[in-house]
Amino acid sequence: MDNLVISLTALALGGAIGFLFGVLQTAALARNTKKRDNGNLHNGWAVMPGSMGRIAALLIILAAVQIFCPFLFEGNIQWLVSAGILLGYGWSFLVKLRRRSEERA
Repeated sequence: MDNLVISLTALALGGAIGFLFGVLQTAALARNTKKRDNGNLHNGWAVMPGSMGRIAALLIILAAVQIFCPFLFEGNIQWLVSAGILLGYGWSFLVKLRRRSEERA
């Protein structure tokens, strides 16, 4: 029973982290698209400014989870955290695609 609770916690925590990262990336994309459309994006190399900062924040959050919740990284449980991140980020991407398809219809 304890293993099930730990597994579900790992999956949920990873999902929350992945979803948060996806929401941040989507918001940044919308902001930068608006800047591009208004002509305020002057550097072609800066298509997604701040993306390195968002990735650094993701890595810091993952490191904090490893430090403060070490039980989530024993045995094969760490793969559930990774799977949760993928599912959370995928879910935010799916929501974005669903909105886009509804706008076209």
